[in-house]
Amino acid sequence: MDNADSGEQPAKNRVIADMFNRMADILEFQGEGPFKVNAYRKAARVIKDLQENIESLGQANQLKSIPGVGAGLAKKIDEFLRTERMSKYEEIVQSVPTGLIDLLGIHNLGPKTLALAHERLGIQDLNGLKRAIDDGRLANLPGMGEKKAENILKGIELREKGAGRIPLGQALALVEDMIHRLRKLPSVGRIYPAGSIRRMQETVGDIDILIETEEGETIVKAFTSLPQVTRVLSSGKTKGSVLVEGDIQIDVRAIDRDSYGSALQYFTGSQAHNIRLRGIAKQKGMKISEYGIFRREEKIGGGTEEEIYEALGMPWIPPELREDRGEVEAALEGNLPELVDLVDINGDLHVHTRWSDGEATIDEMAQKAITLGYSFIAICDHSRSAAYAGGLTHERLEEQLDEIHALNEGMENFRILTGSEVDIRSDGSLDFPDELLSRLDIVIAAIHSGFKQNVTQRLIAAAQNPLVTIIAHPTGRLINQREGYDVDLERVMQACSDTGTAMEINACGERLDLNDIHTRHAKEAGIRLAIGTDAHHSEDLASMRLGIGVARRGWLEKKHVMNCRTTEELLKMKTKGTDFKYGDS
Repeated sequence: MDNADSGEQPAKNRVIADMFNRMADILEFQGEGPFKVNAYRKAARVIKDLQENIESLGQANQLKSIPGVGAGLAKKIDEFLRTERMSKYEEIVQSVPTGLIDLLGIHNLGPKTLALAHERLGIQDLNGLKRAIDDGRLANLPGMGEKKAENILKGIELREKGAGRIPLGQALALVEDMIHRLRKLPSVGRIYPAGSIRRMQETVGDIDILIETEEGETIVKAFTSLPQVTRVLSSGKTKGSVLVEGDIQIDVRAIDRDSYGSALQYFTGSQAHNIRLRGIAKQKGMKISEYGIFRREEKIGGGTEEEIYEALGMPWIPPELREDRGEVEAALEGNLPELVDLVDINGDLHVHTRWSDGEATIDEMAQKAITLGYSFIAICDHSRSAAYAGGLTHERLEEQLDEIHALNEGMENFRILTGSEVDIRSDGSLDFPDELLSRLDIVIAAIHSGFKQNVTQRLIAAAQNPLVTIIAHPTGRLINQREGYDVDLERVMQACSDTGTAMEINACGERLDLNDIHTRHAKEAGIRLAIGTDAHHSEDLASMRLGIGVARRGWLEKKHVMNCRTTEELLKMKTKGTDFKYGDS
């Protein structure tokens, strides 16, 4: 699971567990006896899974109450909690070259194997290890062989790819396919992903799936046999762990009915949110764990998430808000927002077609939108400066408008909105003349080139243009690919607030721009938000849910989102300066 974000254990628990594991590895590498090595490993395992904050146990002088932690280990933990240093850890780590310590984390390379490679082959670092694999020396070591050497190489490749985070859209596709298959099993009850994917974070690390079942071993076997699985890491009675294509780790946990809600809440996180809840529970004389919520020894809830929150005196908090950004206070005060939902969306405000770089006709995009229950869709193909994307000339846009008007004549209860994703040029002017832009229903202004050329002022100039409806993908970032523009977003937001210009949440999986933090700032500045999928194929319209995820993480309600307006309301909003406050119609 994505422990950094999931709330699986408090930070100090994790740090101490990692230190003890590292000490065990080094001691085993140095030939220390199994008793001492296993003592550190057992303590690390218990502390990692500990549901109490180890700092609280230290303050209460209860460290020795932790199973496997005797007086010696308790003293080391106490030293770290007081000083953030552990002298024995530093002594052990300094006794081994840094390059060798780094190798101890490689999957399939145990401390004993590394010690043998260091002694016989003089391996000191990763490059030396790679060379020994490449020239066959590692495989020739006693007890090694080509297969073990190949597995170590796979471990190196896995580490070099890193615990890299994948885009939310990719993660959702993976996990939903697996859930669809698992749901068919007769012993499966409730089934949800947890962690950052349930909170709809823009990128996801390892993935957890929680299944309500009384037949854990059967479920785990079915999970590890799914066709997506490329490698089984573990398979037990209540938990299984696999790799799928791209070396993405997915775990399944079998949970009984009475604890399912508490487990789902616990493993959804975030860590910061869960720490806040535990603090409130402690004040009320309660304790929360993945198994339930308890008052002393009595379990008072855990079958549903609602029971956990209700016991703490608050309503259920949507997963997207669980980041300790004020949601707990809002819940306690009864001020949680009624978050926008996919069912509130009446249309898509940024769609491309074959007229520029899309792969579908206008009619095909419209028909797909109708099947989604929409009442409008905005065709916003590129303008002429985006020649690489088949940008439309003035004349071709005129022809497209004729086609859209003709199609609309045959539509009932649906409207194809005319629009353009018009480039903002280096001097801040737009790619089409005002006369043409004034005839469009939607004008989306965007930067696609000159990323270092006075971007802030160009975006401000576009916002100040009375014909511009929306500023598209305002930061220009591509997730895991490209940093955004060098832009003063605060000044751009101020210009949008002053002029009534909307800002886009671009729902394309590689953009999600604005992000959740910027979205919330825009809402607080009174700026209207527009969700556009930037779809280039009819199937891309489904990425609206990613935009909804950003909107919900940004605390948006239905009234904040232009897509929730009727077609008639949208057309009235074209005239900036018309005072459409959030709740008005």
